[in-house]
Amino acid sequence: MLARLHRLLARLGPGLVTGAADDDPSGIATYSQAGAQFGLGMLWSVLLTTPLMVGIQVVSARIGRVTGHGIARNIRDHYSKRLLIFIVGILLVANTINIAADLGAMGEALQLVVGGRPHAYTLVFGVLVVLMQLFIPYRRLAPLLKWLTLSLFAYAAVLLTVKIPWAQLVTATLIPPVKLTRDYLMLLVGVLGTTISPYLFFWQASQEVEEQRMVAGELPLRHARLGAREHLRRIRIDTWFGMALSNAIAFSIMLTTAVTLHDAGITSIQTSAQAAQALRPIAGDFAFLLFAWGIIGTGLLAVPVLAGSAAYAVAEAMQWPIGLELQPLEAKGFYGIIALATLLGAGIDFTPIDPIKALVWSAVLNGIVAVPIMVVMMRMAVRPDIMGPFVIRPKLKRLGWAATAFMAVTVAAMLGAFAV
Repeated sequence: MLARLHRLLARLGPGLVTGAADDDPSGIATYSQAGAQFGLGMLWSVLLTTPLMVGIQVVSARIGRVTGHGIARNIRDHYSKRLLIFIVGILLVANTINIAADLGAMGEALQLVVGGRPHAYTLVFGVLVVLMQLFIPYRRLAPLLKWLTLSLFAYAAVLLTVKIPWAQLVTATLIPPVKLTRDYLMLLVGVLGTTISPYLFFWQASQEVEEQRMVAGELPLRHARLGAREHLRRIRIDTWFGMALSNAIAFSIMLTTAVTLHDAGITSIQTSAQAAQALRPIAGDFAFLLFAWGIIGTGLLAVPVLAGSAAYAVAEAMQWPIGLELQPLEAKGFYGIIALATLLGAGIDFTPIDPIKALVWSAVLNGIVAVPIMVVMMRMAVRPDIMGPFVIRPKLKRLGWAATAFMAVTVAAMLGAFAV
């Protein structure tokens, strides 16, 4: 039994970290708002998106492992410069705003627990995250990020402290109470943009490249087919586990806030820290502490992923040396983007700009921008000149296009509701 568990854990890596990073403090805020505002009315979206999320993330991971390059490098090599600039630019802006919201939430969460000044904590967290990526090489950073995924279980523990109306839960999950209103559709796009986010595509593809380069003499799969079946099987297992864990935690957060905050008449949650504070008089100090410490733990995992995915994209677009295994002086531009995005994100929390309002629009923007990126990825994955003999098979192709179509239809419905 222990031997089998050890083998499973050994297979987990980029997919697990990517899935866990999806439940960042800003994602927690979005899921909390969905539960508080609509109760059980949006839980169905988490279950539906799980296989869709797995499909598109497997596609991104395969692109990285097969080609030996990340998403941005493949766009640069095979598509127009305008498309490259558009996608990388939007990713950098959205990630920086997300970092601002995450660092701000981490500062507020620590202030709720120990007191003090949240802005000071925000700056400390920002500097800490930059130093982690500057001075911890990938072979040591990857296991650290894997251990940080344990912080997600705080939200499963919170769920154990509340009373769940099982009959209503099953009904709302299996028979979705969809509302074609502006607020519902906008928050649904935000939930989807938080769950199926562009930065996750870029990160997982790039981590597969890092894993390949970390093994001396190992080549991308299209140039070294020996053992390819085992690599692709590992990617499937890793991604299914990571995305299932991610969405199980998202479900837990949404359900917890639905049966506590929504049922208590608290229907407006703007930050994850506010959700933790609102839980305290309803679910007790233990639930509050778990929720608050979970925000800090998930933030320490997610902010490096947000900054790192932006750095991979920009560095590949600019043809700079790239990789977390390189020393800072060997990849100045790459590490410069990590520092810039993180510290600029921290700086936003010191300005009059409301990072929470920006976060809402960032989540919606992620949902909108994900559609063209997913289209490009799906077209990449079926091109023999890019993937060689490892073009995706019909089952994965259908799943990837289903995810793309679902995102596109939801975005179109939201835009249509605002146009009326």
